[in-house]
Amino acid sequence: MGFFKAYDMRGTFGVDFDIETVYRVGLALPKVVKGRRWLVGCDCRTTSSDIHNALVKGLAVAGADVSDLGLSTTPMVYFFTAADGFDGSVMITASHNPPTDNGLKVSMKTALPVGYANGLNEVERQVEEFAGGGKRIPRVPCEVPTTPLPGALQRYIAWQKERADLDAIAGLKFAVDCSNGMASLFARDMFPGAVILNEEMDGSFPSHSPNPLKAEAREQLAKTVRENGLDCGVIFDGDADRAMFVDERGEFVQPDYLIPIVARATRSAPTTQPPNHPTIQPLKIIHDVRTSRGAVETLVADGFEPVMVPVGHAFAKPILREKGALCGGELAGHYYFSEFFGCDSGLLAATRILGEVAKAKAAGTTFSQMMSPIVSRYANSGEINFKVDDKDASIARALEVAKTLGAETARSEIDGFRLEYREGWISIRKSNTEPYLRLIVECDSAERLAQWKARLSAAIEGAGR
Repeated sequence: MGFFKAYDMRGTFGVDFDIETVYRVGLALPKVVKGRRWLVGCDCRTTSSDIHNALVKGLAVAGADVSDLGLSTTPMVYFFTAADGFDGSVMITASHNPPTDNGLKVSMKTALPVGYANGLNEVERQVEEFAGGGKRIPRVPCEVPTTPLPGALQRYIAWQKERADLDAIAGLKFAVDCSNGMASLFARDMFPGAVILNEEMDGSFPSHSPNPLKAEAREQLAKTVRENGLDCGVIFDGDADRAMFVDERGEFVQPDYLIPIVARATRSAPTTQPPNHPTIQPLKIIHDVRTSRGAVETLVADGFEPVMVPVGHAFAKPILREKGALCGGELAGHYYFSEFFGCDSGLLAATRILGEVAKAKAAGTTFSQMMSPIVSRYANSGEINFKVDDKDASIARALEVAKTLGAETARSEIDGFRLEYREGWISIRKSNTEPYLRLIVECDSAERLAQWKARLSAAIEGAGR
């Protein structure tokens, strides 16, 4: 799919991009994202150091003053971009992608994302222009001077602790899986009583995939929870911008089901102030087009106003600010907070959810029992990925089948197609980051779910596969 994606730049190092590409991105960024003060952070992937050096050289040659956060989580880069008033920032990471991948996440002032629609398209054009001119990395010192941020990790952890109900969380027995990634920076400080798994940072991710949406990535955590009789387990992805959970049985809790839990916790948090429009009632909560109807109905029952948004942080963050929303989340495990400059924070989400699990435990309720009113409302397929040659043709066939499912009660086309029926809903959309067509089906019964899913899958996998 190429290096430049809808939300960021990402791909296999040495195949989709190389050091020369990164240097040229560094040259282009200060021209596209106006401003001289830049912040750079990176994850622990084996290629991150070399990419960091090339990026910083490009930024410096373009006239930027670069501050270096060093090894960091993606949310840390967002936090300091906004809190310290940087003009732009880059996090070097491929998030949950395989170890062979790496990439660049770019933000502008106040940590607003720079996606393909608002800047990366122009960066790509300039990178191609530089390549056409045959420009090479100039002979600059091997180490370009950068300014460190003293005590950054301590500042970040202190901010997070102010917003976590640590006394309540202390009553829980739980495990934390760092996935050999950047959550290792804060796991011991934030969760002193937890069982910590895969704490050693290792960009080859030897223990399991850095993508917690993959069942195999959660197996060790689930086993630890079951064998030790723990209340739950939390797992972070490679760059720690996402947090996901297993309950006391080791069963995966689909992340969109937790959006109402995050909303409840955030509304009641003593440090929370709604942004921009503090008198607006009900408080708005963003959710993406893949969110379960059970979660949406729960938000309404809890007195919130759900706001549907396209998938991806490049879309979610601006809409959260524009709507004055309190917080929100996605099926992929990103949770956004107005108090966190409108950005996603896996750590803040984890402590908020753990606090609600702790309250439930104090009332004699397990995590799975707390979730049951949301989870049990509908039968949900989860996200199903299809690799097809002609995505548009597959979508067209699926939409023909959709006409036979019943009378539509609502339709959204902000990101693919979400079609609502009295008995359930379906979502068909193209991935913005991977070569997949993605389907979700949710119905009022498991039997109907099986029927709809089989018919739609057959249509998607038809001619043109």
